[in-house]
Amino acid sequence: MSDWDDIRDDVVRRAGCRCEYCRMHQSLQGATFHIEHIVPRSRGGATVSHNMALACPSCNLHKSDQVHVPDPDSAEFVQLFHPRHNVWSEHFAWSGYRLIGMTATGRATVSALHLNSDRRLRIREVEERFGLFPPEESSLDDF
Repeated sequence: MSDWDDIRDDVVRRAGCRCEYCRMHQSLQGATFHIEHIVPRSRGGATVSHNMALACPSCNLHKSDQVHVPDPDSAEFVQLFHPRHNVWSEHFAWSGYRLIGMTATGRATVSALHLNSDRRLRIREVEERFGLFPPEESSLDDF
């Protein structure tokens, strides 16, 4: 097994097959989730397990190489949610199918990654029918 295989296996296991940003479950998705650099290589991030996250394609593509984005309330640039340094439940809460940012980091992440797009709301509704939504609270902070 290669180093990359070890990293990939560690990231998927740690994430419980859920995007570490929007918490979408991979099982109902047509696309394979990405192993992405939390701090992008273009910004000095290393390809090591603690800098890698499981991300759905939408979160990964919207995140791109960003690490700081504007808080929609203050317009100040703040750090995007960092799955290894931040506690998910301190920054986000569910309101029905909508994800609410409870901090500047949470609000900025919800906005920048389009976490409440119509498509995502429909996916959460379908996930609920399969017992996958909302994610178990105990799993939200196990990363």
